[in-house]
Amino acid sequence: MPCPTAGARRHGGKRPPVAQQNFVVPQFEVARPPFLWSKAWVLSVVIPTWQAAATLGRTLAAVGAADNPATEIVVADGGSTDDTPAVASGVGARLLRVSRGRGAQLAAGAAAATGDWLLFLHADTVPAPGWAAAAAQFAADPGNRRRAAYFRFALDDRSPWARRVERMVAWRAALGLPYGDQGLLMSRSLYDEVGGFKPIPLMEDVDMVRRIGRHRLTALPATAVTSAERYRREGYLWRPLRNLSCLGLYFLGVPPRLLVRLYG
Repeated sequence: MPCPTAGARRHGGKRPPVAQQNFVVPQFEVARPPFLWSKAWVLSVVIPTWQAAATLGRTLAAVGAADNPATEIVVADGGSTDDTPAVASGVGARLLRVSRGRGAQLAAGAAAATGDWLLFLHADTVPAPGWAAAAAQFAADPGNRRRAAYFRFALDDRSPWARRVERMVAWRAALGLPYGDQGLLMSRSLYDEVGGFKPIPLMEDVDMVRRIGRHRLTALPATAVTSAERYRREGYLWRPLRNLSCLGLYFLGVPPRLLVRLYG
């Protein structure tokens, strides 16, 4: 099964170049436990993509930096016409060609994954150093096989508006509604128990965490940094309002296929 280290071996022990972005990933120290890469800890990282060449390389580099021989990366691509497939294949990720739609892509990636733990991650979300140790510590607790975890949210923007958005996200996540850009870690058994991702084009993350339940969700002591491009392009006021509108309409019963137009 292809894994991130395979790409490194083909390049003489060095990882091939990947796309870079100019932002600083926060550093968080997490103790490296002796069981970190034990045979009992096999992780599959599932990343849905579409036209993600500009951001995917940074995400794959962060995942691969953990240098875990038991980590499998599955990229479920929804028909990209840019260099997304090449970026994924270049680091030894397993590339799936599937129908576009984030819910369907996540479901396809999970079905193809071989790990007994699954980490669902967006293509423009970069887990900070220490993420793997935090995830492994969570997975080492047998009681967490029926629980799920997510990362703290951060944006790659130094603007005070970015800090306000981060505080709003922390509040929402504490209420049991972390979004997909915070990642979602769970055991295969829990994923199967709750029925997996539904093949819906939007709100697949909200649908999933509602089925898991607020009291079975916990924040990991690690951060994931998400691209602020949408916020910079659409505005730090309008983008959160749009997200909140989509969430409210979804709770009122509006089908996700109709919300896609509003989400943009």
